[in-house]
Amino acid sequence: MSIEVTTLDPWTAADEWNRYVERSDSTNPFFRAEALRLQAADTDTTLHLLVGFKGQEAVGLFPIFAYERGPVSGAFSPAPRSWSCYLGPATLNVDKLKQRKADRRIRRFLEGSIEWIEREISPVYTKVVAAEFEDVRPFVWNDYTVEPGYTYVVDLEGSEEELASQFSSDARNNVRNADEDEYVVEEGDNADVARIVAQVARRYESQGQPFHLSPDFAQSVHTTLPDGSIRPYVCRVDGEFVGGILVVESDTTRYRWQGGVKPDADVDLAINDLLDWHVMRDGLEDGLDRYDLVGAGVPSINRYKAKFNPRLETNYTITAGAFGLDLLVDRYRKLR
Repeated sequence: MSIEVTTLDPWTAADEWNRYVERSDSTNPFFRAEALRLQAADTDTTLHLLVGFKGQEAVGLFPIFAYERGPVSGAFSPAPRSWSCYLGPATLNVDKLKQRKADRRIRRFLEGSIEWIEREISPVYTKVVAAEFEDVRPFVWNDYTVEPGYTYVVDLEGSEEELASQFSSDARNNVRNADEDEYVVEEGDNADVARIVAQVARRYESQGQPFHLSPDFAQSVHTTLPDGSIRPYVCRVDGEFVGGILVVESDTTRYRWQGGVKPDADVDLAINDLLDWHVMRDGLEDGLDRYDLVGAGVPSINRYKAKFNPRLETNYTITAGAFGLDLLVDRYRKLR
């Protein structure tokens, strides 16, 4: 029996799509229908929810954002310039299959998805970022360009002491010796979501770099997704916000989505070390498996992230067609 790739309506079939998302081991809260709808609205794209079925059983998910301006069309996952967490294809109901059957099922799902994209969108440019999804060979076989990217992941294992003992000496000292009377690290509220995004935007601006994530979008995701999906960790000194990290949380993983930039305040505390430590410690206490530091491609930032003794994981950027459409989208969004 072949794999049939069809689409679900993002509004009327949202509950069905979300059930599949919850059963997949390679999804995160940004796969949920409500988050995808927000991304489509924020980027002025059209959302398509591709699902692969083997008979009545769902075997694959692939959210696609179609961008169309006159004769120019593109297919993206995640949406162009959305700054969302990982998307791309995801599978379910394949873990218990023998490798040969799993490979065949994944290949047929991806090939069916590629055929759907070419037939229904006919993009001049396609860009997909696949993470926690290793078998990208069907894209290679269909003449897509596949480039590896990297992220750091900390395994949340053992006791708090055992976790901290793996850190570099300066990171250990920063979290163990900080005077707890001098600061508070806590999970903040929706207003803190905006504070974190604004702080990141200021940091990017100071470096002359573009930053497209709006506080409104981040706050909408925080309020729309189920409780605990987006956790704004903040550090306060004398009751004042000095730094924060927006954490995305799935059933197994915490993702360091935004934040953790150089603080504005001049205080004698390793603010980001304390924030990351509390995120990891709380994740360990809650029984999560991993803390994905989201990125290991910038040497200056890598030096900081490497302090926590992470392991390296690979993700993939998959493209096809006319290079540069994503820059065109960027200019369009600036005009908006």
